[in-house]
Amino acid sequence: MATEPQLATTGLPGITASEPIKRPVTIIKPSRGWLSLNLPELWRYRELLYILAWRDVKVRYKQTVIGAAWAIIQPFFSMVVFSLFFGSLAKIPSDSIPYPLFSYAALVPWTFFANGLSESANSLVGNANLLKKIYFPRLIIPISAVISGVIDFSLAFLVLLGMMLYYHILPTANIFWLPLLALLAFITALGVGLWLSGLNVQFRDVRYIVPFLVQFWLFATPIVYPSSLIPEKWRLLYAINPMVGVVEGFRWSLLGADTAPGPMILVSALAAVALLVSGAFYFRRLEKTFADIV
Repeated sequence: MATEPQLATTGLPGITASEPIKRPVTIIKPSRGWLSLNLPELWRYRELLYILAWRDVKVRYKQTVIGAAWAIIQPFFSMVVFSLFFGSLAKIPSDSIPYPLFSYAALVPWTFFANGLSESANSLVGNANLLKKIYFPRLIIPISAVISGVIDFSLAFLVLLGMMLYYHILPTANIFWLPLLALLAFITALGVGLWLSGLNVQFRDVRYIVPFLVQFWLFATPIVYPSSLIPEKWRLLYAINPMVGVVEGFRWSLLGADTAPGPMILVSALAAVALLVSGAFYFRRLEKTFADIV
């Protein structure tokens, strides 16, 4: 004989004694084939995204002597080395901009991209215990790894503004494009990170490849040299590297560089979006195997 459902007697606001308590239910079932990105589910777990990103920030500087100052030291000393060897010794042109400022303006978005790529590539393996214990959208892990670099980016950007004051260079009206250029760097880091994080679960060799990839990508991006050195007929092909548009865009919007991105920024943006969309679907395709393999 069936029994009547238990009724609520807790006296909670909005719930009468004659209404049953309704609790949210999540049904987990095996998936097949290609999956949708299910972006509404990501939004429901936005608090977890914030918690994981903040945890990554705290862990990064825990028990360090100078703490978040490392976010400034890394690009600043890279700028010093580049200025010495490429600016003073190799005499590489810098589009009539002081070479230290020329290189540092590129290193600020580049460092954000490189760190975001590296952190997201290793994020799933680093959170193996979390993956095995509870359910949540796995996309949150690499996204939080990239978002955690925003604080480092902000600190390095403040130093860039200070250098601009030192060299008596004021931002141009094109500075309003800067948030979109920073977003482009974020999309690129996340897109590549999604590909590499999924591959890293299956093939642990990826973690050894990432440093070489970042180093190669550094010299394939106009950081120590301007894109004006690239023959004009090859520049659109060169801009398939999304960081080309980001770096040249930063110099153009902040320093008034003559090498305006023009069509290159469009090619870079399309390449970045392609990386993000394909990486997200690839990640979702492998998502069901992460807990078993990691």
